Amino acid sequence: MSGARPLHWGPLIGAMCLLVATGARGDAAPPAADTVAVPTAGHIERLAAFPSKYVAARNIDVWLPPDYAPGKRYDVVYMHDGQMLFDPTATWNKKSWDVAGKLARLIAAGHARPAIVVGIWNNGAMRHAEYFPEKFLPLVPEPLRSQFVAQALQGKPSSDSYLRFIVEELKPYVDAHFQTRTERAHTFIMGSSMGGLISIYAICEYPEVFGGAAALSTHWIGSFEPNAAIPLSAFVYLQDHLPAPDSHRLYMDHGSKGLDAHYDIDQRFVDQLVLDHGYTKANWESRVFEGADHDELDWSARLEVPLQFLLGPR
Repeated sequence: MSGARPLHWGPLIGAMCLLVATGARGDAAPPAADTVAVPTAGHIERLAAFPSKYVAARNIDVWLPPDYAPGKRYDVVYMHDGQMLFDPTATWNKKSWDVAGKLARLIAAGHARPAIVVGIWNNGAMRHAEYFPEKFLPLVPEPLRSQFVAQALQGKPSSDSYLRFIVEELKPYVDAHFQTRTERAHTFIMGSSMGGLISIYAICEYPEVFGGAAALSTHWIGSFEPNAAIPLSAFVYLQDHLPAPDSHRLYMDHGSKGLDAHYDIDQRFVDQLVLDHGYTKANWESRVFEGADHDELDWSARLEVPLQFLLGPR
């Protein structure tokens, strides 16, 4: 088109390289593999170096609530970045979500159904490759797509393999060895930043498995720099793949500081897509937390909101 400004991908690709080096949450220095988190309530069973034919082995921390007892069955929440969830003394930045304390209080107060949390450790250097939705890629224009795959995803998009690991290997193991309620209506997935992206992707790719997803500070922009191409690929994908509203629950949020300051416009567009697909306040929530940053402490401060949304009595 005459007079159109050319697109320059160099700064965006550079930012993506930085994103790979540090992770959207800076998880470049993970805790030692043998460090077992000590939760503020309940207890954790470590599945060390859990094997997979799809992705590299990694630790899985299964949190069992204080009321875990024979004869009872529990909902299950699968959470990404598992090494950051339970104990700040065991994390690289000395911060955590305090999932155990938050959920235990909700359960004790009757505001959440009894639930198990399965914390899936991220894979360090391959975190971005495993968390970036693979089916977004055909919708990203060239030359950005090839550069993004080569540099940000290290030439190996792996999110479909990561989800197969969860659905085909991890979930069957958890259901066989713990007292779970296996049905879709009692199985949820949650994460923040890139973990938010993969959570939304998971419920779209496996709507028969996950009955709800919570995405905090969803990293729609895909890099540290605002851009149109990657969010647009997400919008096009979601238009065709959002799960049915009558059998699924969606929670999304973001803050207003740091990286979260870049999400507002994209999240508003996603909100409209969700509304257009028939979701209502009964099964969808999108919130803005003014003053909140892109940080474990900020996610912890509001964690009870998505937990109650997914697990509240109904």
